[in-house]
Amino acid sequence: MGKLALASRLLAAAALFVSSAVASAQSLPVTVNASGNTATIVVGDPAQPVADLTLTFDDASGLQASSLGVSAQLVSLTDSALLARLPSLGLTPLDPAFPLLITIEPPALGGLSFRRGVRVEVHTHALSYSAGSSYRLFKASLGGNFRDISDEIAPGSVRARGTTGGFSQFLVLSDLRATGSVIAQKISWLRARVDQLPVAEQAAFDAWLDTVATAVAAAEYADAIAALDAFRARAVARAGSPLADQWRAARDLDNHAGELIAGAATLKFSVAYLRDFGQ
Repeated sequence: MGKLALASRLLAAAALFVSSAVASAQSLPVTVNASGNTATIVVGDPAQPVADLTLTFDDASGLQASSLGVSAQLVSLTDSALLARLPSLGLTPLDPAFPLLITIEPPALGGLSFRRGVRVEVHTHALSYSAGSSYRLFKASLGGNFRDISDEIAPGSVRARGTTGGFSQFLVLSDLRATGSVIAQKISWLRARVDQLPVAEQAAFDAWLDTVATAVAAAEYADAIAALDAFRARAVARAGSPLADQWRAARDLDNHAGELIAGAATLKFSVAYLRDFGQ
């Protein structure tokens, strides 16, 4: 389904949703299981779940159901506070078929920590997959602005996947923005993260981002992807020392390596999407 067709469908569905008088958030039960480096979360009735999530950690410590702090709610399409946190009110709408906000906010004394990243998969049968899908996985800190962290959108019915170096809130949205604009924003986000690194580490990462930007502008997508692979490989190699690579529930560390790795993954996804499907 094209972006314009999807936009028309969403507008029609939104009108129907609003008319049904769903005016406030509705909390849903969650069932959480955790073992090793993996946690699974079922949202809603386990017999007919609204969604299920899988969290796959690179290297977790203290991972258990109680240490994740998971909650979920169906939100109103007219919640002005939530809508203000979206990148574009008209171009990144909530889908009326799946207005689900998932919060993962580990308690400070819960003991959870991990190194590098977490792969997040949100799976739902409420949405339908098609090639070139505009559905994306968005993430925000509590009360913060949402941004696209997708690195894969797969069938079944929709499986939205992304990587993160931290938590806490997730939405699956339709992203109708021009892909070139999304790429530019992701490059800017990564540049801001690079600016937070030790000074001696910044130049090499900035150089790879310069290569990505130049290659995308010239439609040399293979070169852009190769530069992102090199960017990611450097972040992995430097993780631990000199790049901090740990997140923990006390929120006293900055997971630089994990965020760079995650940022490169979602930027690579968008470059590949532009190559395969255009704007």
